Amino acid sequence: MIKATIYDVAREAGVSIATVSHVINGKGKISRQRREEILNIMKRLNYRPNAIASALASKRTYTLGLLVPDISNPFFAEIARAVEDRGHQLGYSVIICSTDNNEEKVKRYVSLLKQKQVDGVIIGTGVSHGELLKPLQEHSLAITLIARDHPELGASCVRVHDLDGGRLAAEHLLRLGHRRLAVLAENERVTSSGERVRGFVETAASFGVELPPDHIAVCDHKIEDGYRRAKAMLQLAGQPTGLFCCNDLLAIGALQAIRELGLRVPEDCSVVSFDDTILARVTDPPLTVIAQPIEEMGRLAVDLVVQDLSGQSDPARRMVLPPELVVRGSTARLS
Repeated sequence: MIKATIYDVAREAGVSIATVSHVINGKGKISRQRREEILNIMKRLNYRPNAIASALASKRTYTLGLLVPDISNPFFAEIARAVEDRGHQLGYSVIICSTDNNEEKVKRYVSLLKQKQVDGVIIGTGVSHGELLKPLQEHSLAITLIARDHPELGASCVRVHDLDGGRLAAEHLLRLGHRRLAVLAENERVTSSGERVRGFVETAASFGVELPPDHIAVCDHKIEDGYRRAKAMLQLAGQPTGLFCCNDLLAIGALQAIRELGLRVPEDCSVVSFDDTILARVTDPPLTVIAQPIEEMGRLAVDLVVQDLSGQSDPARRMVLPPELVVRGSTARLS
């Protein structure tokens, strides 16, 4: 089989070899549409540029780092897949680092990514101090935050409007007649969870509903912790009939606890989750969720990094996407 060359790509695209080279190296003032067309021709012809030569010419490695808290969490697994898919489409490899939101692991992975000379980093990990990530900026790396926000970094960001997501969850339960409400939140390092809880609590208050302190439980991002905290909460006086979980893993744990206590979803307790991973769609009943556009977030995060590398965008672009209420079988009107 004859291997395609840069000349073949240029001829097929009707452009100069220099233009193809600019696309490969992320340089030049080329429209996004034209760049995509040339990348698709490269893919169709199975053209593979010489990685060593390209790296030497452009001082790039065509690799990106992705920092996530836990790759076993379906939300971050789906984020990683979207990032990897888009990176591959644009000619980048992705190094995935699972930090467990542990500051020592974050430091170690930051050091590793610098040693690997990645071109850019997408950060989805939650840490209490964004300055742990500043060495990446000092290394002149392109940085985009995903599903997290660290304003002190002054980096680009792609996230959903978490405050509005909490509001949507509260409004849905309140309009179904629920007044005894509860929340399973993530720990304080996860700023997005704090915004979701704030949106939920403020909206409930606007309806005249106050959540007792013991009806807001802070959890680790694990099914087991969602189970444990939901079970304890459901045995309190004033048992909640409407439960908001700040991610799908906590909601899965809550479903287990509700069933174990001999209660039914949604007849005895309606459950609203946040994220809309594959888990939300295969539970029994399927979960009502505040959905994040996961695939779009991953794609946009890669695009922002690559545009930053190419000098095609202003620094620190912030993209806040709207959440969507998706009603399924885990919520019902209070009887």
